[in-house]
Amino acid sequence: MLTKTILFTEETHPILTEKLTNAGFICRYFPELTKNKLIKTIHQYFGLITRSKFTIDKNIIDAVSQEFKFIGRVGAGMENIDIKYAGQKGITCFNSPEGNRDAVGEHALGLLLSLLNNINRSNNEVKNGIWLREENRGFEIKGKTIGIIGYGNMGSAFAKRLSGFGANVIAYDKYKTNYSDSYVQEKSITDLFKDADIISIHVPLTKETEYMINDAFINQFIKNIYIINTARGKVLKTKDLVKNLKTGKVIGVALDVLEYEKSSFENLHTSLQLPDAFNYLINNNSNVILTPHIAGWTHESNIKLSEVLADKIIKEFA
Repeated sequence: MLTKTILFTEETHPILTEKLTNAGFICRYFPELTKNKLIKTIHQYFGLITRSKFTIDKNIIDAVSQEFKFIGRVGAGMENIDIKYAGQKGITCFNSPEGNRDAVGEHALGLLLSLLNNINRSNNEVKNGIWLREENRGFEIKGKTIGIIGYGNMGSAFAKRLSGFGANVIAYDKYKTNYSDSYVQEKSITDLFKDADIISIHVPLTKETEYMINDAFINQFIKNIYIINTARGKVLKTKDLVKNLKTGKVIGVALDVLEYEKSSFENLHTSLQLPDAFNYLINNNSNVILTPHIAGWTHESNIKLSEVLADKIIKEFA
């Protein structure tokens, strides 16, 4: 039987190793590890802690020993782990969306306020000596219908932040029922298409949700809409988004995530020429807001993501 030694492929907040060590685990951190080296050495370990450096696929999972028990991801999304295959091998997969849901909820609210009130645009104008008041007259959240797509940790956190604004907050989640409460009303996707002024995306990236927000989807909305995406870039097809920005069907958009991000989320794909759709977004200051995948990236969430993950592992295996 192996000792309870856990392999860390990336740096995490120290509280994660501290809590695991105090619970009797041995933590080993190898930041220089390559995928080939990981495959050759993972059989020595009881568990694996990762972020986004590697795609934990069948090749890696097949290399573990019978004593290997878990894969933990410091974060919410699990698209870089073959969860289904891991489960077939008796491996438990953990993530920690509870750790950054507050951060995502606050960031989504900040994007919405900036978008409706032209905060980013007018800030840039004033700093360049341009003083336009009427042109930057904004809209209030009060009275608007905000449709949340995906009502898990992130979607519910956003709904809670909206509770004092006097908006009609509705949500659609294909995999959940009976979640109406004081913050949100559960609705069908048809209801969102009919009533929403603003949509906020909070679904994981799966084969089912990849490019879910496309031209056909957008044009099922009765009203012209605002779109906020703090989920994953490939949930939204950028080319179709730009098409509808140009026609006015999408009034404005705020994106914390982009289709063109690599799996590490730290760099955009580099090429001699950026896609035309992305060029349109980065050159449009009037109704487009972009942030670099930081919705869940606060100083507080950095701690909480690790705390939550540690607690889950300790509860199961200490």
